[in-house]
Amino acid sequence: MTTLNLVNSKWKVLIIRDLATGAKRNSFLKKSLSGISQKVLTAALKSLVKDGIVKRVDFEEIPPHVEYSLTDLGVKFLPIVEELRKWGELYKQINNE
Repeated sequence: MTTLNLVNSKWKVLIIRDLATGAKRNSFLKKSLSGISQKVLTAALKSLVKDGIVKRVDFEEIPPHVEYSLTDLGVKFLPIVEELRKWGELYKQINNE
């Protein structure tokens, strides 16, 4: 249950998926996650940072430049995300979706 409590929304799992390929800026994540509001994205990122799954790097530049990336703990979650994707594909095949 700890795992479900840490990634308790589809957005968190999708953020982790997007960060699997490397560091991303907030604007990239917002575009990639169709339908997410800025408020929900910010809250999800703050929660993932607080829980040690995502790292936030502020480059302290003008204009502001912040990047998010997976921590070592976040990288260890990637096989679980992949298994969830595979199970979803299997489910769609079985149910002809």
